[in-house]
Amino acid sequence: MIFKTAIIVLLAASLASSSNAQISPEEHASHHPGQSQGGEPPDAQSSGTPNPGPAGGMGGPGGMMGGGMGGMMEGMMEKMGAPKPKQIYPQLMALPDLPMEQRAAIEQEAHLRMIEGTKLLAQGLDELTRAAPTNHFDAMQSATAKMREGLAQFESGLAAHRAIAEGKAPQNVALQWFKREMNLLPPPGTQHTGFRLWGMTLFHTLLMVVLVLFAVAMIAMYFFKMRRASALLEKLAMAETANGPATEMALPANSPPSNASTASSSSTNAKDAAKSSAAMAADCCDNSEETCPSNEKATDRSDISEGLLPIRKKKLCRLRVARIDQETPDVKTFRLVACHGGGIPFSYLPGQFLTLKLPVGEKPIRRSYTISSSPTQGYYCEITVKREEYGTGSRFLHDQVKVGDTLEVQAPSGKFVFTGKESEDIVLIGGGVGITPMMSVTRALTDMAWNGDIYFIVACHDPEHFIFESKLRRLQERHDNLHIFVAMSRIKEDINGYRKARLSRELLTEWVPSIAAKRIHICGPPAMMDAVKEMLMELDVPPENIHSENFGGEQKPRVRAEQRAKIAETDIAETGGTVTFSKSAKSTEFQPDETILEASERVGVDIDYSCRIGTCGVCIVKLLSGKVSMEVEDGLEPEEKKLGMILSCQAKSTGSVAVEA
Repeated sequence: MIFKTAIIVLLAASLASSSNAQISPEEHASHHPGQSQGGEPPDAQSSGTPNPGPAGGMGGPGGMMGGGMGGMMEGMMEKMGAPKPKQIYPQLMALPDLPMEQRAAIEQEAHLRMIEGTKLLAQGLDELTRAAPTNHFDAMQSATAKMREGLAQFESGLAAHRAIAEGKAPQNVALQWFKREMNLLPPPGTQHTGFRLWGMTLFHTLLMVVLVLFAVAMIAMYFFKMRRASALLEKLAMAETANGPATEMALPANSPPSNASTASSSSTNAKDAAKSSAAMAADCCDNSEETCPSNEKATDRSDISEGLLPIRKKKLCRLRVARIDQETPDVKTFRLVACHGGGIPFSYLPGQFLTLKLPVGEKPIRRSYTISSSPTQGYYCEITVKREEYGTGSRFLHDQVKVGDTLEVQAPSGKFVFTGKESEDIVLIGGGVGITPMMSVTRALTDMAWNGDIYFIVACHDPEHFIFESKLRRLQERHDNLHIFVAMSRIKEDINGYRKARLSRELLTEWVPSIAAKRIHICGPPAMMDAVKEMLMELDVPPENIHSENFGGEQKPRVRAEQRAKIAETDIAETGGTVTFSKSAKSTEFQPDETILEASERVGVDIDYSCRIGTCGVCIVKLLSGKVSMEVEDGLEPEEKKLGMILSCQAKSTGSVAVEA
């Protein structure tokens, strides 16, 4: 009860001080005799909406709500069920600046609002005091609502009084109310001081300047990058024009010329793909002994193909085994993909081989395997490997490598290639696993829709050992220019079109018309290739039309080295000169027809090697003194020859030599 009394006293004091500063109801009535002393009737006052008053007043015509329009709107709102407005601020928002003679009416109206608001506050407080001890929640809620309504009326009247007393425009009073409701006013007692630009403080101004400068810098950087990219593409286009299409895989001579704009667009896309592949390929080489260069110049040699990512010879990159297919009981195909998920980091020509660095034993070994897939498939390459009983590399691949493993590979090389440009037709003769390079050539030519005739001749034991049998059949069904002939030595009778016979001169004449005028590729076991070459010579095929690649077993070089060691022990053979290995501080006398690589194996000098036929270039060493002869020098770059480098697998000498090994 004491709290209630204190609230009423405070409100009454505020009302008294406010009313003393303004005119009394009697003074107002003397100026406006047509208006009653009491102002609004009690029901109108309690509603919180003033009665229509004199012109320019809160409710009069032309006043705060536009006369009867305000009452009409209030009536419509009541019929629609909306609550009546309880504050005078929205009405002040629509008023023009008041003339002096209308201020008395507003002061009178504001005074009545303050009185009514005080009554509602008192009633609500009294009801709340009675309801609180009884825990009557509905009554308490009704009492607080009545107190809020009274406070709103009191504040609206007080605001109107203050506006009149301070000479403020009603619109400004309403605007201040709106800002206060939206929490847009600064804390009490604070003032806007210091630098301000368009209403912003110094901090906000600096922040906006930084954001604008950042946006300008990003736009400038974008245009700068676009100009650099345009200049680079133009430079690449000029370089390609100057170098010519030597790095592309050759197309048939009767292919129609491509549209210039299409070629330019394809070149641009290829260069962009090269940059992307180069960036991604670096991640694949982190664990390699040698890194993949992304900006090195490709070799000028014809047997090293330039691809999407130029990789210099002898550099290694890591590929992932994505798939392993069992072709025959002792032959598997390994599909290799880039470990970064994009295209493989090199290109190759059909018939080239891939050199793998395999972690076998204490020191990794290198082995070369011909690629059996088509270079038109840029996202993978495949090698097809026969498991040799004494082949260290092939046994490792067959017995230990599984899908998901990664292998270090060297960029493809080799000159045993056919792209369709070299001849109008081609005869491919493959024996055993020697069918591998022939499969790559056939796949590439059919992918390119090459128009020449392809005579594919296979020599094997039986259907079980016919590598790629089903794949070749599907290709033959789709391409009329592919002619497949098979000779099997261990079948009892002709079956499924396969001839029961060894490959012979008669079969070659039957299967290939005008064979003497054809270009012929042979690959297989050494004995088989020697026999086929003899047959072709008898058929008057010019030697320049016969192309072959040694496909001997992996164990033979090691066996040959062991045989030479036995010969050296017996001292029954004439020896040549002496070979000295400078780094190892070892020397030995050459055995007859012995290479430096074979001599190094006899005395335990470690020289790395792969193909042993002079094409891969892995066994390269520097000749320090003396002279050597080499039957094959394909694995050497012209600049390497100038520096005195030799291929140890090919180098022989009858005098004394010294090498850096």
